[in-house]
Amino acid sequence: MTTGRMVQLGLVALLLAACQPVAYPAGGAARPVPVQPAVFAPLPDGRLAPQQAARNFVQVVAQVEPVAEAMCRDRRPRSNCDFDIVVDDRPNQPPNAFQTLDRSGRPIIGFTLALIADARNADEIAFVVGHEAAHHIAGHIPQVQRTAVTGAVLAGVLAQASGAPPEAVRAAQEMGATMGARTYARDFELEADALGAEIAWRAGFDPLRGAAFFDRLPDPGDQFLGSHPPNAQRKDIVRRVVQGLQ
Repeated sequence: MTTGRMVQLGLVALLLAACQPVAYPAGGAARPVPVQPAVFAPLPDGRLAPQQAARNFVQVVAQVEPVAEAMCRDRRPRSNCDFDIVVDDRPNQPPNAFQTLDRSGRPIIGFTLALIADARNADEIAFVVGHEAAHHIAGHIPQVQRTAVTGAVLAGVLAQASGAPPEAVRAAQEMGATMGARTYARDFELEADALGAEIAWRAGFDPLRGAAFFDRLPDPGDQFLGSHPPNAQRKDIVRRVVQGLQ
């Protein structure tokens, strides 16, 4: 298991000092039992103390990453399943997590410091790690790229056929790429929610408690070509996955 560039030196030292061992139950049980670290008092606004947030992040990475990699190797044996989990330490970045690929095709899962600080418990971080890992396991990036290219080509052809000038053709291609990329965006998010809930559960966390962070997010509703489904729909699919696992 490897972890990419973490954060500024002071926080790196805190993360390393906060790392906790994990005890696995006898008999080859699938879900590890975490050793509970010391608990720090939360901040007045409900967020965790920085020490607790750092401990939670390290604990989650240690438990979820090997589960996600094992599931990736099982479902996509020909893909690169060596996840690199990194922290975007740029100042003033909003709470966010993302999944991408480096130039060699290695999957990257990134967190901003603001998201780590905003998580109310380790289960929320575990669900987000599982969700982002699920995007790679399900092969969403190449699917989005294909639909974007298809949308750009079709829109460009139609614009050229109508006699549009080059500037209008380029604008049509950009719009077509955007529409193509978003064609299956909501389905991909729900698929990642379902698989991410399973990853978090198998790593020893509570996906239902983790999905509670949707309650703090603005609800995208049913926006035309929106990239994310309604929060209630996302929480419902997590609930159904957990019921099936139980």
